[in-house]
Amino acid sequence: MLERVKYDGYVQILKEELVPAMGCTEPISIAYAAAKAREVLGATPESGSIGVSGNIVKNVKSVTVPHTGGMKGIKSAFIAGMVAGDASKELEVIADVSEADIAKMPEVKASFPLDVYVPEDARIFDLRVTLRANGHEAFVRIADTHTNIVQIKYDGEVLFEHELVERKSVKTDKSILNVEDIVEFANTVNIDDVKETLDRQINYNMAIAEEGLTNPYGANVGKTIIKAFPNDVKILAKAYAAAGSDARMNGCELPVIINSGSGNQGMTASIPVIVYSRHYCKSKEDLYRALCVSNLVTIHLKAGIGTLSAYCGVVSAGAGAGAGIAYLLGGGFKEVAHTIVNAVAIDSGIICDGAKASCAAKISTAVEAGILGYEMYNNGNQFMGGDGIIEKGVEKTIKNVSRLARDGMSETDKEIIRIMVEDNSNKRC
Repeated sequence: MLERVKYDGYVQILKEELVPAMGCTEPISIAYAAAKAREVLGATPESGSIGVSGNIVKNVKSVTVPHTGGMKGIKSAFIAGMVAGDASKELEVIADVSEADIAKMPEVKASFPLDVYVPEDARIFDLRVTLRANGHEAFVRIADTHTNIVQIKYDGEVLFEHELVERKSVKTDKSILNVEDIVEFANTVNIDDVKETLDRQINYNMAIAEEGLTNPYGANVGKTIIKAFPNDVKILAKAYAAAGSDARMNGCELPVIINSGSGNQGMTASIPVIVYSRHYCKSKEDLYRALCVSNLVTIHLKAGIGTLSAYCGVVSAGAGAGAGIAYLLGGGFKEVAHTIVNAVAIDSGIICDGAKASCAAKISTAVEAGILGYEMYNNGNQFMGGDGIIEKGVEKTIKNVSRLARDGMSETDKEIIRIMVEDNSNKRC
């Protein structure tokens, strides 16, 4: 049994990280900041500016912002939040937009003077919104995480300021996570402590997956998988997870439950485990415990990488899903640990080049790696310490992945952003 402080920390981490969001979280964060700035300004804005880090440019450039009539890009997200956002709802800031507001957005976007720039001192996740009206000015800055407001000013006077710190100091310290304790937590957790959080994840994320399989969105990756491959549980797990991303990346207005700040990661970590649970007729309690494993493993892997990186976040979530499936099917610490190591050995080369339709295909690949990682160990096979970035011991391997993604790929991230911004034929702001 985990010591009480650590047990409570694990429960709190799940509550902090598994929260609802409408649409891709980077444009929604922009909408949230714009809505908050309008609230502080207290008047109809006449002009504005937004400073964004390169990674936000990357993740907003090609994704459809929900409740905008299909608009894409930074200015679209800004206008949606400014025109119709409710800042009190944070990542559901544009969940209740009226048809009249949607109809108004294109006209406002075309006429509103907005300067978009990349601050030289921007953090990896950084956005700064300024709105002006009647000679007054409101400023809101969000940094490090999607709803972490670090400064609010009105006419230059600081109304609120929060010290810029690492994410672990903003929320519950993720360094308490390790795979052995995650499995022990799943074994012993009082279901009532996590039931509400996980029920919401099950309901929200399966609803958007089913929407993605029912209607056409993006490249229809989920539908293609079901049509093209034999209909078994592994294919269904990949297809449902991909379909959720098909819908979410391409304007679906259903909310999702995110993981580590990402809806794609939230869907990848949960949907395959739910599909496997239904296929094998597992009890609801078994599913809750397996989702504790999949979600916490994903958070553990992502904690050392950071919010945004050139390393695709669904790789971590796919490993988390594989770990959750291993646990669901009777595995313990050894099976879960080897599944994670095998999975990250397979697909740690997948890059993040922004939020868009192809994320669904990357999710499919990550889920495949997670399931293969489990099946390998279940059949007596594994990747060994010394095979590339793999080191003996799951925690050592996780540290290597964090080092690769956070430090080793920092220049890769900059080059990806340069490629995306310099491609004028597809440039969207």
